[in-house]
Amino acid sequence: MTPTDLRRQDFYYELPTELIAQHPAEQRTASRLLYLHGKNKPQDLQFTDFPRLLQPNDLLVFNNTRVIKARLLGHKATGGRVECLVERLLDDHRALVHLRASNPPRPGQSLIFADGDEQATVHAKNEMGLVELAFTHPILPLLDQYGALPLPPYITHTPTADDEQRYQTVFAEQAGAVAAPTAGLHFDQAMLKMLEQQSIAQAFVTLHVGAGTFQPVRTERIADHQMHAEYFTVPAATLQAIEQTKARGGRVIAIGTTSVRALESAANLNSPNIQAHQRADGSISGDSRLFITPGYQFKYVDALLTNFHLPESTLLMLVSALAGQESIQAAYAHAVAKKYRFFSYGDAMLITQ
Repeated sequence: MTPTDLRRQDFYYELPTELIAQHPAEQRTASRLLYLHGKNKPQDLQFTDFPRLLQPNDLLVFNNTRVIKARLLGHKATGGRVECLVERLLDDHRALVHLRASNPPRPGQSLIFADGDEQATVHAKNEMGLVELAFTHPILPLLDQYGALPLPPYITHTPTADDEQRYQTVFAEQAGAVAAPTAGLHFDQAMLKMLEQQSIAQAFVTLHVGAGTFQPVRTERIADHQMHAEYFTVPAATLQAIEQTKARGGRVIAIGTTSVRALESAANLNSPNIQAHQRADGSISGDSRLFITPGYQFKYVDALLTNFHLPESTLLMLVSALAGQESIQAAYAHAVAKKYRFFSYGDAMLITQ
């Protein structure tokens, strides 16, 4: 079957609802780890086994985006409640948002947040249905004080103080994501220090995960699916580390599918789905709609640490591109049978060749 023949249902699997993790493990490193090496049978390990699966010349690439409290409630100046989910920060005062209201506000209308202390003006929708809002005051302090953490739709409880800590990586730095790069949630500072002492190189990218990461594939042919755009940056130091790793025969191991998308976007600047360029400082940044499906030839990424993904999702298609569809189907069937915990707060999976 060629990539253009692949159908959405080719990536379906049965998942009992009780396997969807609603809360994180008690400790970040306490998750289980399913190890999938080539065509071999999956191995059941603990995440604390991860360091021993690495080799001296390996490079780990983490996504250092920081989840913002992107959900904000308010009302129109004329009355009527509104709810906005900030999808992207354009600058200190402007953002693209998903806006919900019984009667959608028109361009030029004012929205009021925080008991009238904060206001925003509605601008036009873009082609993806996102509304631009111009705020009177800086956005991030407003979200930090009045916003709510946007937990994934399959997590059913209201966000708590524990979520605000645990739905964030310990290396989160660049504010702008509305969903966490969840493979990174398994690392604590002690684990990172251990890897450093093991002389395992570490590098970072930034990809601000958008709400589109939860968008289902609605087309029958996956080739007809339109990917959402996400902003990414790959620093010059990371590009140099990749080059050095490849030169000495090491592996580039992406920590999470978001790191994969950033790295492979940087490697595909001529693709029509990438609107990015190399800056004067040597970094590469811009927007990516890169859709990685079986048949894709990876240019930078050799291995992947990831969580388990939703049936028929673009992320399941990505991991199938790296490991092979049959291997992923078998690994997921094994994970369900062994009652692994799925999705954002769930267990981890290491895919190597």
